[in-house]
Amino acid sequence: MLRIIDARTGEPVAAAPARRGLTRIEAHASGCDASGLRVLLVADLLVRALELGGTPVWALLTGAREQAELRAGAAALGIRPFEDSRGLGAALGEAQVVHVAEAGRAPGPVASGRGGPASRDTPTGGGSASKDVWIAVAPVDAAVPVAPAVDEDPAAWRLALLARPRTLPVRLDRDTLDKAHRTLARWRGAVADWARQPSRPIPEDVRGRLRDAWEHDLDAPAALRVLDWAGARPDLADGARFETYAYADRLLGLDLTRDLGHSA
Repeated sequence: MLRIIDARTGEPVAAAPARRGLTRIEAHASGCDASGLRVLLVADLLVRALELGGTPVWALLTGAREQAELRAGAAALGIRPFEDSRGLGAALGEAQVVHVAEAGRAPGPVASGRGGPASRDTPTGGGSASKDVWIAVAPVDAAVPVAPAVDEDPAAWRLALLARPRTLPVRLDRDTLDKAHRTLARWRGAVADWARQPSRPIPEDVRGRLRDAWEHDLDAPAALRVLDWAGARPDLADGARFETYAYADRLLGLDLTRDLGHSA
């Protein structure tokens, strides 16, 4: 079961209801900058993790400035679209509400029913705000454009942001992106080579490590480390390595199978 650290209490809580009811995810991004995109990326990761576990999800973008620009930047990073929360009335019978917000904007006042630091952060649906879960995302210090250029691989931006725990600030600069580009090239080349061999099931210990990573507070860096471990594990068949990377990419969204058929 996916458990998330609630930013207000510091305690782990279930990110999905036990009965697999609808989970509403609200992304609270302040505007179109790297920190806002990181909020949407974490929300996207949460959506993917819940869907992999069979939980229905309703994802909303709440109260952001420059919404059109923010949505365009998110699309460039492979973040799936969020619905617009404006004008929504009562909730659609969700059993859980999870808010993803920049650090410092997981508002205790909203949780206690006294209003928040800004009305745009008030949960849009019905139900009790005190039972909602808040995920805090640390800021990004960006020394590069918010979104990749047309001729650049957007997955490098995504990987650079995923490689750092979401609770820690991240520096997004050319060196960081170059490292991400090299990692992607190495992984994609290996995946293309492994795909030439017969498929093999993912060993249970490998699958377990991956699921433990993302079910423990949505730990993307730990999931990335599992890929490095599986890629170098000498007793793992190439067909199993391929299936491992393809399975993990359903969460990570790094387009790891992009170079299939192009390996030398």
